[in-house]
Amino acid sequence: QVHVVESGGGLVQAGDSLRLSCVASGQTGGFDVMAWFRQAPGKEREFVAARRNWGSPYYADSVKGRFLISRNNAERAVYLQMNRLKADDTAVYYCAASNRDGYTYDRRTYDYWGQGTQVTVSS
Repeated sequence: QVHVVESGGGLVQAGDSLRLSCVASGQTGGFDVMAWFRQAPGKEREFVAARRNWGSPYYADSVKGRFLISRNNAERAVYLQMNRLKADDTAVYYCAASNRDGYTYDRRTYDYWGQGTQVTVSS
């Protein structure tokens, strides 16, 4: 059984940085794609960033240039470095993992999800 656990959320001020971590355990070998999504109150869950085992990372336009996604395949981990945070970045951030083909920005691509970690940015 696969377990996905996020950590690193918290309360920060606008302009600050924060680093989220995620570890996915319970499966032999790594995952083809790992990603971050987020969900703000009253809004749908939206794509933030993704990284496959190969190729370039993918970012939502709203975070491009501010956020950086990285992976450690040996540890089945993915990280999200968030810089120049804004109040609009306030949300619960979810880590997701998958071995299926599909669009990296599509929630339906992902089979495994964490419980989420709260990020609150005060203005």
